[in-house]
Amino acid sequence: MNNAQVEKSKSLLGDAAVEMLLKCHTDALWTLENLGVGCKQPEMQQAFKKLEAEGLAAVYEDRIFVMGDLVENCLKTTPGVNDFFVPMSSFFIGGTAPYVYNDEKGEGGMFPTTEDAARIARIAEKSDPVGGMGRGIKLKDEVEQMTLMAENCSKPLYFAVTSDKALARAVEIYEQRKNIMIVFCLTRPPLEVNENFSEYFVKVVQAGLPTFISAMPMAGISAPYCYNGVLSMTHAEVLFGICAAQLLNPGVSCVHAGFPTIADPSIEYNPNYGLVSHNYLNLLMTHLNLMLDLPSFQSAGTTHEENLTDRAYEDAKMGQALCMKYGFHMIRHPFAFLRYLIDFSFEKLEKSIEIAKTVTPEDAPEVEEVAYDERGMESLRHTGLGMYMEDSLTTANLGKIFVH
Repeated sequence: MNNAQVEKSKSLLGDAAVEMLLKCHTDALWTLENLGVGCKQPEMQQAFKKLEAEGLAAVYEDRIFVMGDLVENCLKTTPGVNDFFVPMSSFFIGGTAPYVYNDEKGEGGMFPTTEDAARIARIAEKSDPVGGMGRGIKLKDEVEQMTLMAENCSKPLYFAVTSDKALARAVEIYEQRKNIMIVFCLTRPPLEVNENFSEYFVKVVQAGLPTFISAMPMAGISAPYCYNGVLSMTHAEVLFGICAAQLLNPGVSCVHAGFPTIADPSIEYNPNYGLVSHNYLNLLMTHLNLMLDLPSFQSAGTTHEENLTDRAYEDAKMGQALCMKYGFHMIRHPFAFLRYLIDFSFEKLEKSIEIAKTVTPEDAPEVEEVAYDERGMESLRHTGLGMYMEDSLTTANLGKIFVH
């Protein structure tokens, strides 16, 4: 625990919020011990199975149960924030939109091109508010895309690896510049390893590449409908990934990229990234990670607008200002995306970068002070790996938290 960060977080968030976050860590440990994580990947299973005799883990019917002592041991071998290559307060061009928005016609759905990928990288390179970049858009050839990124942007990068060819190219780039991360959404809710990615997660970790571990439980769908409920579930999934990485290659750099998300019942329980609550929830995740001295990468500054409206830019400013007010390490999605992160707009990218040049903490909206809700853990114990739409906490909290 970084005690200096604990005191800093108290000064920014308040004592009650920090107490809640520390309880979230305890609740995440309970989740790993009692609910476990479904995992069929043999090398990951074997890494945990070796520790059964010491009482630190258990593997039963393709489910891995991780004891709190093992989590704490693995956190000790994970390099901290000061040992990481990305400085605090770094906004990234991140995310992976399947389409590009046609700024002239005011409509989305254009397929991205290699020139689009190179253009994003060039904008990232020349723009001071941009601390680094992810893909932004998705090309079919991930090797070509990571090469374009590396050729056009010297700032920190992150991208995916899903083939041996991509892994070999990532290792080459890492040997040349060291400031890259490989992104994995290792788990899918509720508490299951995404086996489509698990093989290459193991290979990337064993190769010693810094690993960006994302998880995206959704309050009201796959996690309890309160701040600490969704934070605890998100934290548990990422902690599992960190433990797996440290067991496979102790000392490998891991980024806690937990992305807690809110199901909005007013839009058929889809996520609403334009909520003040969404931004604040992700910043709370950041503070828990920083108190644990973990490099941290969350989401803020995006919108629920489908087009380039005034509200879309107000949402960008709102999210960026909240980040400036409460502090952050790395943030993805703050510039270019529209509803559901489906369309990438170059006009929004450049205008939101301009907003970032002048935004201040004073531009942030007020947020209600949050405290630990005991019902979150009751909900988790009761519903467990089930769905939370009809959970009593969800129905009790609708319209009372996570609102506009």
